[in-house]
Amino acid sequence: MAENNVIISAEEEAKLLKPIDEYVGKIQKQIDALRVEGSDKVNSLKNQIAIAKENKNLTKEQQNKIIEESKKQLEKATATEAANKDQITKLIADAESYLSKHYNSEYYDIVVKSCEAEKKAENSSFEKTKTQLQEEHKKALGSLKDAEEIKAEKYTYKNKLYDAQMAHESRLQEIKDRKHDAFMHKFHLIDLLRMSKYTFAQKQAQKIENYKYTFNMTQFLYKNGLYIVIILIFIALCIITPIVKNTQLFTVTNILNILQQASPRMFLALGVAGLILLTGTDLSVGRMVGMGMVTATIIMHNGINTGGVFGHIFDFSNMGTIPKALLALGVCIILTTVFAMIAGFFMARFKMHPFISTMANMLIIFGLVTYATKGVSFGAIDPAIPNIFIPKAGRFPMIILWAIIAVVVVWFIWNKTTFGKNLYAVGGNPEAATVSGISVFKVTMGAFIMAGILYGFGSWLECLRMVGSGSAAYGQGWDMDAIAACVVGGVSFTGGIGKISGVVTGVLIFTSLTYSLTILGIDTNLQFIFEGIIILAAVTLDCLKYVQKK
Repeated sequence: MAENNVIISAEEEAKLLKPIDEYVGKIQKQIDALRVEGSDKVNSLKNQIAIAKENKNLTKEQQNKIIEESKKQLEKATATEAANKDQITKLIADAESYLSKHYNSEYYDIVVKSCEAEKKAENSSFEKTKTQLQEEHKKALGSLKDAEEIKAEKYTYKNKLYDAQMAHESRLQEIKDRKHDAFMHKFHLIDLLRMSKYTFAQKQAQKIENYKYTFNMTQFLYKNGLYIVIILIFIALCIITPIVKNTQLFTVTNILNILQQASPRMFLALGVAGLILLTGTDLSVGRMVGMGMVTATIIMHNGINTGGVFGHIFDFSNMGTIPKALLALGVCIILTTVFAMIAGFFMARFKMHPFISTMANMLIIFGLVTYATKGVSFGAIDPAIPNIFIPKAGRFPMIILWAIIAVVVVWFIWNKTTFGKNLYAVGGNPEAATVSGISVFKVTMGAFIMAGILYGFGSWLECLRMVGSGSAAYGQGWDMDAIAACVVGGVSFTGGIGKISGVVTGVLIFTSLTYSLTILGIDTNLQFIFEGIIILAAVTLDCLKYVQKK
């Protein structure tokens, strides 16, 4: 009985809200009257000027006349707006003060209690309905002997139970909607008062409420379940490592080492991510790194090279340190970009699956570099070069800044350029993109060119980090690491879905996991097993999300 007394009807709720709406409504009328010749007119005249500038039917003289007249009126309207500003601010403060004192206590809190009571009553009613249906079902089964009739009764029972479940969920959603609408009505009033110019606190309050309103545990676990498991694994590793190895895992030095190792890999993952966004991939990343490492080591070698390329010994020792490093970077980018473009051309022009075109690229690059160099390692580079381009500021490795710059640049390209929008469009639906006038060929080639440039930068940075030691075999398995980082980061193989933040997260996850397991003394081969399980789990979740969407 007490619960029923708490529950209020729609009419009673409207009565509670009426005095609040009336009070704020009166203030709103005063504000609207002040805005007529001020803010409203300013906005109207600005639109009028913008339309006049874009109107091709008007002559230049007509345009200038309209704009000049509008600007004169705009000056008056702006002056009126400024004169009324303080009065409007006081009226808004008055309305918000009233809402702060009365809205929750006289309306919203009562609605919340009513919704909680309604929810409790609905859950109780649903349990009674289920019990009643179950009893009726048992009674009906007791009176039946024919197998077909029993089967029909079970089918009927399941349908009744399903209908009751749907009606129950619908009723719970109505209660949830009622509570949400009651909360948001306050911000609807503020929206009118402030002309949608909310304060920071008001924006955050709405974001929190909208998050709670739309929160779905199943969807949350689909999106974040893998991250939660990985975080738990890292926590376990942080606990186990001091016990087993008598050393702390979670230290500043280790974190900086992880970021330092992740920096060159970030370039590779960002390159592959653009291709996965187009439902593609790149199996030649590791061999691109090997080619880039060999190229960079030869050019930046400390003295005359001990090994040759097709029998020719290169000597860049007469070049200056910085020109030599920049030449190495340029040649790395040219080589990786050319090979990436070849794979991209076959995909874009002949619709060849990127798995085939990039696998062919991988074999060609490895065979070419190994044959040209006889598979030898070219030793160390000039130690002055890393000190110039990736020095350490105290304990902080400056190579991390290169990765941050790459992330910012690629984020900008993906999110703020026409090419980036086209990348998502082609990845999501290439047929629709073509109909919209987007060149799928150009977008595909653009994605491979961008990937090639990033591979070149990444291999050059890795050469600086390792102070040389370039060989054709270097980078083996890096293609899988880059692809895995993208998939774990939420870049979907279904195309058109992915964020740069996810790619960054994926790279950091895999680098951290490898580093942590190495410190713990776990065999490298066992580390592959861990990585494989994570990739399998990530792709499974991605497939489940795609199936559910379909």
